[in-house]
Amino acid sequence: MAQRFILNGTSYHGAGAIQEIATEVKSRGFKKAFVCSDPDLVKFGVTAKVLKVLDDNGFSYELYSNIKPNPTIENVQTGVEAFKNAGTDYLIAIGGGSSMDTAKAIGIIINNPEFADVRSLEGVADTKNPAVPIIAVPTTAGTAAEVTINYVITDAEKNRKMVCVDPHDIPVVAVVDPDMMSSMPKGLTAATGMDALTHAIEGYITAGAWELSDMFHLKAIEIIAKSLRGAVDNTPEGREGMALGQYIAGMGFSNVGLGIVHSMAHKTGAAFADYGAHIIHGAANAMYLPKVIAFNAKDETAAKRYAVIADEMKLGGETTEEKVKLLIDYLRGMNDKLNIPHCIKNYGKDSYPTEQGFVPEDVFLERLHDIAVNAIADACTGSNPRQPSVEEMEKLLKCCYYDTEVDF
Repeated sequence: MAQRFILNGTSYHGAGAIQEIATEVKSRGFKKAFVCSDPDLVKFGVTAKVLKVLDDNGFSYELYSNIKPNPTIENVQTGVEAFKNAGTDYLIAIGGGSSMDTAKAIGIIINNPEFADVRSLEGVADTKNPAVPIIAVPTTAGTAAEVTINYVITDAEKNRKMVCVDPHDIPVVAVVDPDMMSSMPKGLTAATGMDALTHAIEGYITAGAWELSDMFHLKAIEIIAKSLRGAVDNTPEGREGMALGQYIAGMGFSNVGLGIVHSMAHKTGAAFADYGAHIIHGAANAMYLPKVIAFNAKDETAAKRYAVIADEMKLGGETTEEKVKLLIDYLRGMNDKLNIPHCIKNYGKDSYPTEQGFVPEDVFLERLHDIAVNAIADACTGSNPRQPSVEEMEKLLKCCYYDTEVDF
């Protein structure tokens, strides 16, 4: 069977890499950029680092910053109209997943206007044309959106995230400059770092994993495991390691899929927005990953691959069962070190652990079935090594709410 791999045409890595944006704009003959970046990055001068490169080289651009965390259909649609009115011919996405995902959706719709409702892009959309060319500049080390064919848009009316998968959306150039990540707060760095580690672990055990993707995922796990604490402490070595590690993870999982950690994170993330907050994607992954490992490890093949991960991380253990337990313990310990809660019940509005989180128990239980159904339908579920029933997904989500043992 043929195996497909899709990657950026060009990528730049290392401190100062944003200077190469000028090289790419000139060589590709681009005329005017539509710059997508969120308001906080604009406010705190992060976006300005890239704008200075454009200004210094006399490049025209239009700045679009109507982007918020967990970007909505409205953010995309207003962006499409702004692009049309700006006379621009390419996009520069500066930010984390929110800016990247907004830019991808805008770029797709501009060249495939029949998807202007945005909702029809959910899943694997049958677009005919590549997106408007995107130069992607990440400011967080986690999502790897700069190298993936995926993006996530929130349907605010239904309080749910839509996962969109489309080979036509991959940026033509990725510029992974750790200096662009140095101003990120500790909490965000920790959450996005655990998102990156989840990408690498899920990508390695996915049903579609094979030798080429394994190479990327195992190397990413090695780099992330030794770099994440340093990145949270904002050391140059930690930042540079995480920038590279998360990108390598993206090279793998974008091509072989993820699993139900992400399905659950997608469908719980906005499910309680009417109670004043989202469950940050990276933190959700960090909370759910140990539970999902315990669930998947009932599958012999998955258990053996988790054991390989434990070996790569030099966690010890003699048997497969011991190694899986050590991996789970390591991840829970990492959550403690990074100040990430272990369960939804203790997840505060600020994303930090608290005795009573923002999601009331009765509300969680009332919405549990619908969340489980939506998680089963998520684009990431099909590649999970053990396929859960709706009933099993409900039980797994309960374990993630109460932090109870997965014994099924």
